[in-house]
Amino acid sequence: MTFSLIARCAKTGQFGMVIASSSPAVAARCAHVRAGVGAVASQNITDPALGALLLDELAKGKSAYLALADITVDRQHIDYRQLLVIDAQGKTAIHSGTQVLGIWGEVQGKDCAAGGNLLANPTIPVAMIGAFEGAKGHLGDRLLAALAAGLAAGGEAGPVHSAGMKIADTLDWPLVDLRIDWSDTPIQALEAAWQIYRPQMAAYVQRAQDPTQAPSYGVPGDE
Repeated sequence: MTFSLIARCAKTGQFGMVIASSSPAVAARCAHVRAGVGAVASQNITDPALGALLLDELAKGKSAYLALADITVDRQHIDYRQLLVIDAQGKTAIHSGTQVLGIWGEVQGKDCAAGGNLLANPTIPVAMIGAFEGAKGHLGDRLLAALAAGLAAGGEAGPVHSAGMKIADTLDWPLVDLRIDWSDTPIQALEAAWQIYRPQMAAYVQRAQDPTQAPSYGVPGDE
């Protein structure tokens, strides 16, 4: 039901992920990022709690491999989960249980990992890694290039209806948290939302940190 990519920007230290699915509001359940710590995709038959648990383990200084090993060992229903983890050093680990649905795949790259289930074909994660590693610009641009490549390679076996992108920078809250919860063209809509949000992104951070120095809000009555 899902294809996703998690990543670390080696230049900025930002963590991010993109995800798309035939299910509604997939990013609300499956996307997890934490500044200075890492990123996690918790997908397939999803348990959203695993995202926070894995980030907590990474925050203790564990590698992606050890954090994933500690969380998955003897855990009930873990065979139904597909988990992708990246740590502060850009190292990755993936768990795909024996009950992952349909055609599925997983690939680890440099500072990134991709995986999916109920895919149209097993090449989708490979295409996503190649697009991410070959793309330039902001981490958000590279993540969206990966998501578009996954769709172009075949995407899910069925129609895709939701998509999301989440990026952590240095603050306790995400720098980017964009979601298309239901659409016939969610990946294209996510790209459009990014193009609108990106030029305003720094202003929203400044408003949080020091509203006295923030730019105007661009609403009627604001001077």
